[in-house]
Amino acid sequence: MQKLGLVQSLQQKLSPQQIQFIKLLQIPTAELEHRIEEELEVNPALEEGRENEEDSYEESSEFEDSDSAADEDINFEEYLHDDYSGYKMQGDGSGDEEEKDMPLAEYDTLLDQLNAQLGFIKLNERQRKIGEQLIGSIESDGYIRRDLDAIINDLAFSQNIETDVDEVEEILRKIQSFDPAGIAARNLQECLLLQLERKIDHNGEVALATEILEHHFDDFTKKHYDKIKKKLGVEDDEIVKHAIETITKLNPKPGGSSGEMVKTQYLIPDFILINNNGKLELTLNSRNAPELRVSRSFSEMMDTYDKSKKKDKKLRETATFVKQKLDAAKWFIDAIKQRQHTLLNTMNAIAQFQYDFFLSGEESDLKPMILKDIAQEIQMDISTVSRVVNSKSVQTEFGIFPLKYFFSEAISTQSGDDVSSREVKSVLKGFIEAEDKKKPLSDDKLEKLLKDKGYKIARRTVAKYREQMGIPVARLRKEF
Repeated sequence: MQKLGLVQSLQQKLSPQQIQFIKLLQIPTAELEHRIEEELEVNPALEEGRENEEDSYEESSEFEDSDSAADEDINFEEYLHDDYSGYKMQGDGSGDEEEKDMPLAEYDTLLDQLNAQLGFIKLNERQRKIGEQLIGSIESDGYIRRDLDAIINDLAFSQNIETDVDEVEEILRKIQSFDPAGIAARNLQECLLLQLERKIDHNGEVALATEILEHHFDDFTKKHYDKIKKKLGVEDDEIVKHAIETITKLNPKPGGSSGEMVKTQYLIPDFILINNNGKLELTLNSRNAPELRVSRSFSEMMDTYDKSKKKDKKLRETATFVKQKLDAAKWFIDAIKQRQHTLLNTMNAIAQFQYDFFLSGEESDLKPMILKDIAQEIQMDISTVSRVVNSKSVQTEFGIFPLKYFFSEAISTQSGDDVSSREVKSVLKGFIEAEDKKKPLSDDKLEKLLKDKGYKIARRTVAKYREQMGIPVARLRKEF
């Protein structure tokens, strides 16, 4: 038997203004300009200029006198016939923002190039559709990772084409002959072998490299070169070395060199920090402080409506539209101001915490600092600090740094002091760069070296820091 019950719960929901502020807070300076342009386009009640820019109206008063009679009695009927159906209030929490197509220069994508090459080979309609399906399955790095059986099923359902693995592999092989070399491979081994097939072999290096990849690929990936030499029965180290070098010069990601559009992005700092004789002076990039104001004409419309005695349905609808746009403009301006205030508060706290670093620029002067430290200092939530830190940067005398650079864990030293994990990583990297590449240092040896330097650190932490810096294990760093 079902029972009915009443449950009372307390839920916290963000207001549209809070959602708008959060969205604005997390975007960097370069995107903020585009976001403001979008808002100016969709909201006629928002315009560029200072809020208290009254002088400009007074200076042009001689031009306004001729239209004063018309200004006193604004005709709302004209606005009723304007096409505002395309406007939407952005940042209202609905997530239904108007999508816009940015003008982009024409370019050929990887798939465009491959489909163009597909058109140059002799295929019937059925084979062409199979080829298009295969090309559509190629990922951005140039590989096909989908199982051929899954592609066969896709062809059956989407194209109504019944085929088998043999036919699909035959067409795949044709696609693998396209440029760039190594395209449409199903794994790294196949990708490298496809590239070797196109090389002219004068000294037998390609043939030896092919044999290594075909029969000793596992040993190659683990850099067990002595095992490879023994299995091949080759006495001369130089022959194997040249074959290995031939392989290492191949492209493991053919899709990355496909001529796709490359966007050149310039890092625009959100903050500028200057050392003025030991005194840090922080300023916000001027692009973060745009001059925006509520349209005077829209405000006057609302005043006229409030004073109007005749308030029919059409007039009320127009007034509702105008009020929505005015509210949205005010919310947006307030959110921009709140963004500026939060950015400056956060960066000021970071600058004070890492004062020594901003004076010297020495990585060893960085103090251990986590998000919680800054959140407590500015009395804001950690999530707010995280949004500021994740996509912002500061320009200093020593270069431009992402704010994430200044955050690190604390590592204890034998003297009882705490140092930044970034300092430890720097020392660790130095040990690895100076090691004998024929006998690279293991994590255990690196741990001992760091402890000799006075850092209390576990082997698993050494491994974690090494991986974070993208440095492989000792056996993969081994060279001839």
